[in-house]
Amino acid sequence: MSSGDGSRRGSKSDPGEQVADNEGVEPWEMREWYADYLDACNRHDLDAIRAFIDPSVRRAHLPGGVDAWIADVADLFHAFPDWRWRRIQLVVEADRIAAHVRTSGTHLGVFRGIAPTRRHVNVAEFGMYRVTSGRIAEFSGTTGHHELLAQLQD
Repeated sequence: MSSGDGSRRGSKSDPGEQVADNEGVEPWEMREWYADYLDACNRHDLDAIRAFIDPSVRRAHLPGGVDAWIADVADLFHAFPDWRWRRIQLVVEADRIAAHVRTSGTHLGVFRGIAPTRRHVNVAEFGMYRVTSGRIAEFSGTTGHHELLAQLQD
C-alpha cells in the first residue's frame, strides 16, 4: 500500500508499520506502488513525484539526486504539457521493477533547444528501478529522448 507520500506502509502483522526496506513487500504491492507513481507523473504533480524519489537517487548516465530528476521532468512537462505515460509491461522481483512504457505528448514548448513544432510524439521507454523504503533509489534505462528528438526533427 502507498501512504500517499511515496513511502510504503503496512505489513501483514501491523498495517500502520513503516516498512524500512522491501522485506515483506509483495510483488502486487510493488505493482500498485508503480501505478501510483505513474499516476503522479500523469497528473504532472512534481511534489507527488518527488515523494516517490530518494533524495540521493542514482541515475545511470544522468545527473543524480531528486532535484535533477524533478528538473528533467519539469522541463519535459513545460515542453509537452499533455505528456502521458502508459504502462505496457511490468516485471517485479524483490526490490526491482522493470518497466516498459509508452510515452506521448504534443511539443508546445522549447525542448532541448528545439522550438515548439506542435508535433505529437510517441516514444517507447524501458526502465529498471531499485526501490527501497518506497522510493526510487536507482534508475537505469532508456528515456526515449533520442527517439523523441528524431520525431521532432523529421
